Amino acid sequence: MSETERLIKFELLGQEYKFYTASSEEEMRAILSLVRELVETSSPQTTGTLPVGKVAILACLNIASRYVKLKHELEGYKKDSEERIVRLNEEIRSKLLSE
Repeated sequence: MSETERLIKFELLGQEYKFYTASSEEEMRAILSLVRELVETSSPQTTGTLPVGKVAILACLNIASRYVKLKHELEGYKKDSEERIVRLNEEIRSKLLSE
């Protein structure tokens, strides 16, 4: 554990979890909020019909799905940005040569 890490405790589906993190309070609030939201949407309305492990796996799959989608969008954004930069450079070069 580094000097910047602190112990985080939280409850999820009736179980307490603890871990050390160097993430800020704001980041941890956002992370835990997202985890709770995904776990709640992954578990059926009737509490207790799925084991906690299965609910956790469904939440992980949901997170992985979002990650893959965002990664794909980022790759598209990078490609689009690179193409725009090349076009702008060509336009600038063309304007400078025509003067």
